[in-house]
Amino acid sequence: MNIHEYQAKDLLQRFGIPVPRGRAALTPQEVRAIAGELGGSCVVKAQIHAGGRGKAGGVKLAGSPEEAEKIAGEMLGKKLVTHQTGPQGRQVKCLLVEERLNIEREFYLGMVMDRSLSCVSVIASAEGGVEIEEVAQRSPEKILKEAIDPAVGLLPFQCRRLAYGLGLSGERANLLLSIAQGLYRAFVERDCSLAEINPLLLTREGKLVALDAKMNFDNNALFRQPKITALRDLDEEDPKEYEASQLGLSYIALEGNIGCMVNGAGLAMATMDIIKLYGGEPANFLDVGGGATKDKVTEAFKILLSDKRVEGVLVNIFGGIMRCDVIAQGIVEAAREMRVTVPLVVRLQGTNVELGRKILSESGLSIIPAETMAEAAEKIVKAVSSRQ
Repeated sequence: MNIHEYQAKDLLQRFGIPVPRGRAALTPQEVRAIAGELGGSCVVKAQIHAGGRGKAGGVKLAGSPEEAEKIAGEMLGKKLVTHQTGPQGRQVKCLLVEERLNIEREFYLGMVMDRSLSCVSVIASAEGGVEIEEVAQRSPEKILKEAIDPAVGLLPFQCRRLAYGLGLSGERANLLLSIAQGLYRAFVERDCSLAEINPLLLTREGKLVALDAKMNFDNNALFRQPKITALRDLDEEDPKEYEASQLGLSYIALEGNIGCMVNGAGLAMATMDIIKLYGGEPANFLDVGGGATKDKVTEAFKILLSDKRVEGVLVNIFGGIMRCDVIAQGIVEAAREMRVTVPLVVRLQGTNVELGRKILSESGLSIIPAETMAEAAEKIVKAVSSRQ
């Protein structure tokens, strides 16, 4: 789960991390009032769940409350298109109005789950204000990294080593230590999967301030983070993805026309790969899980077919924990209820597979059976192509 910049800054501030003065606003009039409180000169920032806002015109400087109000009127309701939103863009419904700061240097400071080390790693760079992936690709030597032992947490010597690597010493190194440890506490206590300050600003007055912040949270831990869950902005999410998450399904919309329903993330990835191999384009990633029920399969079908781009469906199920006959019954009931008119290819393997195949063949529906993944992919691509 993602949250907006202003929400992330509010959260970081509670962990002792300095952020610029400012507030979120929903109308041009609110923007003008906040700009007045800040002394007139301010920064107006579009709030969407995507990076690259500055290059897309989503971050603008204002010299007066009147100018801030005018900028807000131009931004609100506008679709902002960045390299992360795709060509469809995201509509701006909220703005963050902040004070302007005197910039001396910009750094990057972030924390992420490092799966290769099975721990949280802190990453820092003297090149802030740009995407860290770009820095890693262009100048990998400028990336500083410290692995954090979960038994003892982020230690002062690690923070000082990062500070010296960034060219900070004395009181400035102590400021970085305080911010890094606060960021680590926020990461652990709020079940983050990513916590990023970019840029971390060194002002001419010698202060370190989180000028921009991004925080992502582990969806599997949201049940114990009700205050974080309350920050969720459904307008920034695909309605189908949100509906799927409420049903315990993992769904991600893609750009193709072949809907996929699979149990298990690995099998789902392999299914999408083999569809591509045979010249098709998957419309989604949909994992119904290892313990999918008949009702869950029905709901999964509803989500799949609500995508108007879907011109065919491939169901690829391995019945290990679940039984193939139960899944087959769910497929039949869902196909009847949804009145499926697009080609439907089903490949079943595992427990009670023969009974499952019998249920499908006796259903009276136009279900195309397949025994192997290659056969299933070939059949669905051919069926979809013949309709075009």
